[in-house]
Amino acid sequence: MTPFPCTQCGLCCQHVHIADETQFLDRGDGTCRHYDMARKSCTIYEERPDICRVDRMYALRYAHKYAWDEFVALNLQVCASLEKPSNK
Repeated sequence: MTPFPCTQCGLCCQHVHIADETQFLDRGDGTCRHYDMARKSCTIYEERPDICRVDRMYALRYAHKYAWDEFVALNLQVCASLEKPSNK
């Protein structure tokens, strides 16, 4: 299994309010309370929750539904949608 090709852009960490599974991480503005904006990194990376680990979530919840490559493609679609400017 190839690793998830994360670019460490931090966009998923800046939109935790979108998914029910990550709302508990919201510091009140949609950004994860553990995300360091200046460093573009997670302050609890080694201890981060399972929901923040693509490979772990695949094993726990999605391996019976998708092949790894398909799961990666779905996650990359989410990444791409976060890169698009919002239409407010």
